[in-house]
Amino acid sequence: MSDGSALPPDPASYRTVLGHFATGVTVVTALDGGDPVGMAANSFTSVSLDPPLVLFCASKTSTTWPRIRRAGAFTANILGEHQEDVCRVFAEPGADRFRRVGYRVGAGGSPILRDALAWVDCRIETEHDAGDHVIVVGRVIELGVGSGAGPLVFYRGGYTRLAV
Repeated sequence: MSDGSALPPDPASYRTVLGHFATGVTVVTALDGGDPVGMAANSFTSVSLDPPLVLFCASKTSTTWPRIRRAGAFTANILGEHQEDVCRVFAEPGADRFRRVGYRVGAGGSPILRDALAWVDCRIETEHDAGDHVIVVGRVIELGVGSGAGPLVFYRGGYTRLAV
């Protein structure tokens, strides 16, 4: 692959090539009937300043996404370099995700994780079908910066940190 030759967009090549795009790591949280729910997501980005919009992508096979949809709101918790264990818990299917993770409820009614690097509290604005995922656009209600740590980064199938 280092010779720059083209590859077919099969699942293995797709994952390998796009793994070279470093991403931040978020945990998307909501309250569904008073119960906290959440999932790890590295497909998160800003969309618009006016109005303030962000997006994340949820797998159509996710059992957490329907609960976030039902809540109508979410918080994207941007994880710090010290929170790899938090990401692993929220990426694990069936895990008791909030048992070891503290939180408070934000203005939009969604959990803001303790020690998150930053957070963006949103109402679900719209959804778009995108293959095996749903693109979820949220209107920002409130946002803030938490810990002073560096970001947790996902690159080439593993977690890393920025040298700043």
